[in-house]
Amino acid sequence: MSGDRNRLRTTFDEAASLYDEVRPGYPDELFDDIVSFSGIPPAGRILEIGCGTGQATVPFARRGYHILCIELGENLVTVARRNLEGYPLAEVRTGAFEEWPLQEEAFDLAISATAFHWLDPAVAYPKAARALRKGGSLALFWNVHVHSDASEGFFEEVQRIYEREAPEIVGPDDHSLPQPSEVPDRTAEIEDSGMFGGITARHYRWDETYNTGGYLRVLSTYSGHRSLHDDTRERLLRGIADLADTKFGARIVKGYLTTLYVAHRR
Repeated sequence: MSGDRNRLRTTFDEAASLYDEVRPGYPDELFDDIVSFSGIPPAGRILEIGCGTGQATVPFARRGYHILCIELGENLVTVARRNLEGYPLAEVRTGAFEEWPLQEEAFDLAISATAFHWLDPAVAYPKAARALRKGGSLALFWNVHVHSDASEGFFEEVQRIYEREAPEIVGPDDHSLPQPSEVPDRTAEIEDSGMFGGITARHYRWDETYNTGGYLRVLSTYSGHRSLHDDTRERLLRGIADLADTKFGARIVKGYLTTLYVAHRR
């Protein structure tokens, strides 16, 4: 992993409590679908790769599964353990998944929530496969920012503020949000690993509404924003707040697409 990528990967730990407070979770039906598609037995064993603060862990813990979470950030681990205090079958360990000494064929299901893209796929897929028993499954899911008519053009206008104040985090494809149908499909990557097949994909489309302050707090958890120089980040957030307050009534509607892939170990 490159130095810059590894640095960005660790920025979330600096804002663990804020991340837990403001980052959106996942649709309830996603968890039911994972249980159904994976075929995990009651009281089965789950390995979670990069659990963050446990936002996706708690729904599985409520269902009575044994869960081992591997999380890189010490502060994130502290928050995750607090969120899982009422679930004695869930355990959170600090460490990098790539280096963690996992018992082979020990789990019925491996999951990763908006985290697997930070890992080297050449390492992550084989290691996840080795951790799964025969017939076990891998469930990968992400929240993706997509176009929503309910946003009323806010994100198109805010792009000009990014270009002016923080061009270093503006990519060549950032000028327009994808339609839900345009979000890249990850099926081929999973199949190309050679470790998994029988892939089931599902998408869940939803909107989240923020006031200005709430939206700025969400932005403050993003790795790209946290990597900015303090003065640059302050100017950027001030410009976004001015736009939201003056033209959009301090109301920002953000479109999300949750993408899910459940694959079975070969």
